Amino acid sequence: MNEQANRQLVQQAYQYQSEGDVQSLLNLLTEDVQWQLPEMENVPFAGTWRGREQVGQFFSTLAQVQDVVEFEPEEFIAQGNKVVVLGRFSMRVKSTGRISASAWTHVWIIKSGKVTHFREYVDTAAVSRAHTAAQTVNRS
Repeated sequence: MNEQANRQLVQQAYQYQSEGDVQSLLNLLTEDVQWQLPEMENVPFAGTWRGREQVGQFFSTLAQVQDVVEFEPEEFIAQGNKVVVLGRFSMRVKSTGRISASAWTHVWIIKSGKVTHFREYVDTAAVSRAHTAAQTVNRS
C-alpha cells in the first residue's frame, strides 16, 4: 500500500474506535498484531497485547476502567509503512474519579493493508497518577 492508503487505514481505525465499533477496528489488524503501551503502575491496560483476541481484551479493559472525556487525533504523518499520529486525550478513571490527560503519539506499522504493530507514547506518570487511589494520611 502507498502512504496515502496507509494514512486512510489508520484514520479508519480511529473512526471505528470513536464509534465504539471495536470489531471493525480489529478486522484492520493482522492475526498476530502486537499492540504496545508503556508499562504504567496501577494501569490495567498497560503493557503489550498480542493478537486480535488480546487487543479485543485491551479495548474491553479500557472501557471497563475509564470513560472518554476527549480523544483527539490531531496530525497524521505517513512515511513508508509507518503512520505516526499525534493527539491528546482526557479520560475519567472510574475507580478514582480522577482525570487522566496527556498528549500522545501513536506509531502504526502496516503491511499488506493490515496493521501489524501499534505503539503508544504517553505521559506515563500522569496516567499512573490518575489510576492510583489517593493515599490517606493516618494522623494518630
